[in-house]
Amino acid sequence: MNQTMKIVKISEIRRLGTEALVKALGPVGMARYIEEYDNGGQGDYTKEKYGQPDDSIEEILAIGKQISG
Repeated sequence: MNQTMKIVKISEIRRLGTEALVKALGPVGMARYIEEYDNGGQGDYTKEKYGQPDDSIEEILAIGKQISG
């Protein structure tokens, strides 16, 4: 079975993605969603991702209990 892949320009992907977000969340919700994930292109995701300590679930739960009181 042959499958064809349609190549879409990044501008079209952004347009469709924005339309989908507005449709699902409304304009204000879309803006809040974008704001949540947009850090202005700063930082190094890979370095930060792999630089996190490997806490056990027990340690994470203990920290959560300390924070919540």
